[in-house]
Amino acid sequence: MPKFDLYDGHGDHVAHLRGYCSKMRGATEKYELLMAYFNQSLSGVALEWYTRQDTNRWYTWDDLAQAFARHFQYNMDIVPDRLSLTKVKNNPSESFREYGFRWREQAARVNPPMEEDEMVEYFLQALEPTYFGHLISVIGKPFNDVVKMGEMVEEGLKSSKIMSYSSLKATTQAIQNDARSLPGQKKYDDVAMVV
Repeated sequence: MPKFDLYDGHGDHVAHLRGYCSKMRGATEKYELLMAYFNQSLSGVALEWYTRQDTNRWYTWDDLAQAFARHFQYNMDIVPDRLSLTKVKNNPSESFREYGFRWREQAARVNPPMEEDEMVEYFLQALEPTYFGHLISVIGKPFNDVVKMGEMVEEGLKSSKIMSYSSLKATTQAIQNDARSLPGQKKYDDVAMVV
């Protein structure tokens, strides 16, 4: 029994069908086997879809494959564009490297394909201000170098060697609010000048 790559409902469904048929190449003429084991190559949303289907309406492998392809076609129809890439944000639970790889996977789906320097520019636009400010100098460098430098900024933020812009802004606002509550305009002006 071959070990299948699992399709979770995301990504290229046609590539999954091709990979599945390739792994089952000894059974390509035995359509019943292709149909019987197909559910073992699915997980997540794709497996949920399969279990909700009336499998009796699939008389041939082609019926099953076409129903699968029709249902998951949206993965190919809704491809990211350049503007949508600037809206892909870093999840709090993922590292900068994981975010960079996830963003790069999305960028690979853009049509027409992006050049490396264009990819770096759009990636920088998607970053939060702290990363953007520290990585703006990497324009013209390969995407992998940008991710490596982003990891260094991430480490600097964790070790407090670099202060995030949002923390700096919050601290400045807190100081200004405290200064306004102090009696006397002279003290407010002194604090404002320090800020």
